[in-house]
Parts: sequence; structure tokens; C-alpha cells
Amino acid sequence: MNQRRATVNGSMCAGRAPLRISHDSPRAMPRANVERFPSLLTVDEVADLLRTTRRAIYAMVERRQLPGVVRIRRRVLLRADELLHWLDQKRAPSPEE
Repeated sequence: MNQRRATVNGSMCAGRAPLRISHDSPRAMPRANVERFPSLLTVDEVADLLRTTRRAIYAMVERRQLPGVVRIRRRVLLRADELLHWLDQKRAPSPEE
């Protein structure tokens, strides 16, 4: 079986085209960049976005700490728009604000 490997912020994810994630906050990202996200993110992509492990993401899903969780049979996916909105709500205000 031939699997493609793609990078997200320099780390490897199996089976997807590259996902470009800005290091800026979601609020600072232009609308065009937000629309480039797939509508559903895998656990690997969310772990890379939050800079944590798959195991931590599964634990957060189990404790219902992440928004936008979609379960399709045994697969766990997260809605990108809800996750980005949640991240924007959680961020600390910058000194300029």
C-alpha cells in the first residue's frame, strides 16, 4: 500500500495533502486562509495544530473538552471552524488590545 506523507508545521501526517497552518492566531488570519482548512480535521491534524499528542487529543475528546467532535463509526474528526473559534476564544489578549 502506497501512503503519501504530508507535513503540518514540520511534522508528518499520513495520507493527506499538505495542510498549511499559520502560526498567527485564527483571528489574525485572513478569511481566505481559514477557508483553506478542510471542513473536518483528523486527530493527527488537530494534535499538530495544538502542538500536542494524539493521545492528549483523544483524552480531551473523551472529557468533552474540544468542540466540534464528529464520530463516524470508530473515526474521530473535528470541525475546523468550531475548533478555530474555540481557539480564538481561549487566547489571551495581546498587549495592543
